[in-house]
Amino acid sequence: MSVEEHKRNYEQVNCMVVTVSDTRTAETDKSGNLMVTLLEDAGHRVKTKEIIPDESSSIRNMVSAGCENDEIDVILMNGGTGIAHRDVTIETVEPMFDKEMPGFGEIFRMLSYTEDIGSAAILSRAVGGTIGNTAILATPGSSGAVRLAMNKLVIPEISHIVGELKKES
Repeated sequence: MSVEEHKRNYEQVNCMVVTVSDTRTAETDKSGNLMVTLLEDAGHRVKTKEIIPDESSSIRNMVSAGCENDEIDVILMNGGTGIAHRDVTIETVEPMFDKEMPGFGEIFRMLSYTEDIGSAAILSRAVGGTIGNTAILATPGSSGAVRLAMNKLVIPEISHIVGELKKES
């Protein structure tokens, strides 16, 4: 079966959108709101949207809660991915993964370099992985980064990812 045929077998997925930020509010969360809009425009369901502080315990608790919720297929995170001391999303989420999807971060940085920010892409951190049957995708918090990741990687593959996770062994 070709990749395109494979993708056609999967449809709508249920998502949790999480913004990791010490400063964003519901009114100022442009990136989280953008994720919601792009997901819904693509026919997916956003079951919950949260804003949490850039603290390991908050991130770990939110990801765990999302993975334990049978209604959530994918957790999409934005923010807390930089290299500043306060940015701990990547360090918190990566050790939780059962399986990593290194291509997500690799291709995101390549696209960031070629289509968006040039050499500053070396500072960009994005990761993807799975915990049980839930996919977790974490991107930088800028609207440009979110738009790039969602349009070029997440929306085209999200149904395929979930379909693979739901397959019986």
